[in-house]
Amino acid sequence: MRGHIRKRSKGSWTVVIDAGRDLNGKRRQVWRSVRGTKRDAEALLSQLIHERNIGAEVVHPERMTVADFLRRWLNTYAKPNTAPRTYRRYEQLVRVNLTPHIGTIPLTKLRPLHIQDTYTRLLSEGLSAQTVVHCHRVLKGALGRGCRWQLLSRNPADSVDPPTPQRYQIPTLSLEDANRLLAIADETRYGTLVFVAALTGMRVGELCGLRWVDVDFDNGALAVRQTLQWMSGEGFTTRQPKTYRSTRPVSLGPDTIERLKDHRLKQLKERLNVGAIYNDNDLVFATTEGKPIHPSTLRAAWLKIAAESGLKMRLHDLRHLHASLLLRQGTHPKIVSERLGHSTVGITLDLYSHTGPTLQVQAATDLESLLANG
Repeated sequence: MRGHIRKRSKGSWTVVIDAGRDLNGKRRQVWRSVRGTKRDAEALLSQLIHERNIGAEVVHPERMTVADFLRRWLNTYAKPNTAPRTYRRYEQLVRVNLTPHIGTIPLTKLRPLHIQDTYTRLLSEGLSAQTVVHCHRVLKGALGRGCRWQLLSRNPADSVDPPTPQRYQIPTLSLEDANRLLAIADETRYGTLVFVAALTGMRVGELCGLRWVDVDFDNGALAVRQTLQWMSGEGFTTRQPKTYRSTRPVSLGPDTIERLKDHRLKQLKERLNVGAIYNDNDLVFATTEGKPIHPSTLRAAWLKIAAESGLKMRLHDLRHLHASLLLRQGTHPKIVSERLGHSTVGITLDLYSHTGPTLQVQAATDLESLLANG
């Protein structure tokens, strides 16, 4: 039997194919429901027959639990399509938070209320609202993929409201604060790294993965082409930047160019002192032996710098400092977005809406001046 299509109602079809016989010799069939046109049903029929003919595993959605599905989604979609650190986080959220609560539910019987109850229980167990939101994003994305795989007719997570986490308040630094911070950082080995972070808005992984081949002194620019990540149990790995817009050129000011040139000379002297054991990875920011900087080492150094500066902020907040200072001085948000490597300018405007009042005051003043002089 090749397979056939049955019309159930307007816009609804049933696709049936012969899946051979089981160990007891009993005939097996695969039934799928399709919403759409007859052409959609014919396309699914062809796909199922092709999978059967090449020996691919026939999936029975009605027998698959949520745990089975999430495991398959992690292995067949998340793992090959996300960064190793991202995949590890997804796997942890699924294993620790989602599967224990909804894993035994048949996939096709998962309802929005099951998911909503799960979020409520996770919060009552002490999980932060932000982590529950991450769980929601993972589950919603996975179930959405299940809809594309035609295992589900609709995504139950679409009808669920995740909790609203308390938004992280990006610290607002004055120019005096910023200059004090840079001065204190200059007393450590990481002064140039902190300076470049504040003057370029690069992510920490991008800074740690920056190579000298990516720095163009003649044209006063650098190119963000890779990020460096540390994976417990695996060591350092290099990856392409976060999004395609994250692979970008970043213009450098004269002071930043001079700082990098001085840093290069100091690094060459260290290499001569170390000798043959120097590990040349062409990294701009490295250990005295040329190796990548371990995250714990950089984190400890930064905490000391921030504490001595009297500021409560993360190293990543230097990226926010860069954006805020540019916006305050009137730089067009599109330019700021390009320097940060955001996928859209809307992300930039949303993240730095706290600078809005300052910009609005300037806009109002400029408009009055224009009308007065007109």
